[in-house]
Amino acid sequence: MSTTDFSSLPLKPGLLENLSSLGYEQMTPIQAQSLPDVLAGKDVIAQGKTGSGKTAAFALGLLQRLNVKRFRVQTLVLCPTRELADQVAKEIRKIARQIHNIKVLTLCGGLPMGPQIGSLEHGAHIIVGTPGRVEDHLLKGRLILDELNTFVLDEADRMLEMGFQSAIDAIIDYAPKDRQTLLFSATFPTQIKSIADRIMVNPTMVKVESTHDTNTIEQNFYKVTDNTSRYEALRVLLLKYQPESSVVFCNTKRETQEVADILADDGFNVVALHGDLEQRVRDQTLVRFANKSASVLVATDVAARGLDIESLDAVINYHVSHDPEVHVHRIGRTGRAGSKGLALTLFNDNDGYKVAMLEEYIGISTDPSPLPNEDDIAARPAPASMATLCIDGGKKHKVRPGDIVGALTGKSGIPGDAIGKIHVFDRIAYVAVRRDVANSAFTKLSEGKLKGRTFRVWRVRG
Repeated sequence: MSTTDFSSLPLKPGLLENLSSLGYEQMTPIQAQSLPDVLAGKDVIAQGKTGSGKTAAFALGLLQRLNVKRFRVQTLVLCPTRELADQVAKEIRKIARQIHNIKVLTLCGGLPMGPQIGSLEHGAHIIVGTPGRVEDHLLKGRLILDELNTFVLDEADRMLEMGFQSAIDAIIDYAPKDRQTLLFSATFPTQIKSIADRIMVNPTMVKVESTHDTNTIEQNFYKVTDNTSRYEALRVLLLKYQPESSVVFCNTKRETQEVADILADDGFNVVALHGDLEQRVRDQTLVRFANKSASVLVATDVAARGLDIESLDAVINYHVSHDPEVHVHRIGRTGRAGSKGLALTLFNDNDGYKVAMLEEYIGISTDPSPLPNEDDIAARPAPASMATLCIDGGKKHKVRPGDIVGALTGKSGIPGDAIGKIHVFDRIAYVAVRRDVANSAFTKLSEGKLKGRTFRVWRVRG
């Protein structure tokens, strides 16, 4: 038996059986290095990128310790964003499938307080949430941590970047001193070290290099002079490569929105993602990018962290990141699953130090490439392949994806293969349809019925 087999770990039989049924046989490097200490109850600091398997590492630890018969909060996992919290909760539920009656509850900002208060009154074993909302529930006495035995800080560096330091400190004051603390972070700035020194007891340090092979990514660097030439370079590169799905990284929220607005004026199907968006707009933005009805996402690092983005054709660094690790993390979103990725970075004379650090860190040349000639690029951006229709009904109205598919493909409907991703939220649902059948799909949904009733339908435009 290999020491990287999950079966080599002292796990409950139900957990091992479920891991096997999920096809989890071999541990990833971060799991192999951290799980023995996690299961032994030690405090652990683990440094690794998104996609390294860290969620399963702490999920197995907390599930192994969990006493299902004690219907009290035994684990608290803090995440920087609602999207990551939802992802983590989903993964914990998946790994816990064979252990019955486990209650995992998410407590995130940007959502109504009422339903969360109701859920807390019914109790939970595991809380996954964002620091601000968790602190709020603690202050109001709605969340009790007296029986907490495991405290997890996930993406700790991003939580500090987003200004959650005081909320985290307040939450720690409510937690019992006698507990296990697990801290996961992609980078390890000084702030993290000071938090770790304060809240952890003799932690084991685990560091896993990026599991993503940047050799499968074509990296090009382009020299620009000012903001006008920077934007012009971005426009030319997008027109040259015409990626079906690309993320443009900016370093500030203001520039993120400005770049997205100018791209939209130039005819690109573009959405912006940054910390100033209200939750409804953020949800819609992520839906449109995931379902291919927007081909360009302009984002800050904090907003894009933990996003589940598949098959990204290109990453464009509108600004060089301040940290070479963040650069690797950005470009690691393209070229996955063996396909060739494309990473394009814009820099100017002021970025000399950051570019030199990058060269040393990644071991590649950053000599500037010439920008494509105007004669070699498309005159206009290619339209996104899909369009998004929004339905004014969701889970609360018992609307399910199957109902939407049925309504679209029924008598004289659109073909099934013209339907893309469907996202159903509590009170609203989104369906992607191929652009050429968008009008027919709109007519079918607005004139037909779902669950025996008519819902308002509209097309989401940029």
